[in-house]
Amino acid sequence: MQIYYNIASYRQWRQTVRGRVVFVPTMGALHAGHASLVTLARQMAGADGFVVVSIFINPLQFGAGEDFSRYPRTLAADQELLASHSTDALLVPDAPDMYPNGEAEIRIVPGPMAETLEGADRPGHFAGVCTVVAKFLNIVAPTHLILGQKDFQQHVILARMIEQLNFSINLVVAPTMRETDGLAMSSRNRYLTTEERRRAPVIYRTLCWAVREAQRKPLDAAQLTENIRQRIEAADLKTRYAVICNPHTFAAVNGNIGRHDVILIAAQLGTTRLIDNMQIE
Repeated sequence: MQIYYNIASYRQWRQTVRGRVVFVPTMGALHAGHASLVTLARQMAGADGFVVVSIFINPLQFGAGEDFSRYPRTLAADQELLASHSTDALLVPDAPDMYPNGEAEIRIVPGPMAETLEGADRPGHFAGVCTVVAKFLNIVAPTHLILGQKDFQQHVILARMIEQLNFSINLVVAPTMRETDGLAMSSRNRYLTTEERRRAPVIYRTLCWAVREAQRKPLDAAQLTENIRQRIEAADLKTRYAVICNPHTFAAVNGNIGRHDVILIAAQLGTTRLIDNMQIE
């Protein structure tokens, strides 16, 4: 595995590469969920293609009071994991290389669909995500981009950005990887205390219950949403949002739930913010 600590050296390597380049962007603190994305990337790249992973903790997507300063930084362990999963190139730029003037003077603002749910809870978050991903797509020049489904709103917004900005890239969304008790894998799970970790799977159990209910009989979205909140908060989590919505526009469902709708949940457990989702069908 080749490791590039700046954009210029990566680009020199990229000029020598022909064929399929499959890209997995990350913020590091890698876990088995990331490993599954890299494994998928390796399968897609094939014997003649290349797998590129980036590690960059993007300051633009963290708001005031969020965990940028304490976000886990585990580069040595991350390198071992990536090397063991047949990664060809790891790009680890620093902030001055990504943002030479200290911050991005020009940013991509994704519009109204990014101002609800995660966007409402974390103002400016998706502008930071879109800006850094667009920069990496220009730097890495991949043929394929792999994202995880856990960040549901994020991958939908990025798909729209790729389409509307005419990036010639194939986007692949991989299923959410989960712990044995159903908790969605996340780098932030390591913040949880032992007791918090015991309670965290209530989000997954609630999603499973809600989907079964919605599949079993016609249900009013408002009533099911309230039941979801009650189940999560009974486990002493604070619900940031729980909504049943259209998976393309994120408009909340009014009335009966459709088979293509999605349930999105964000909850606070101690100091840790957890998100998860599940589609009705």
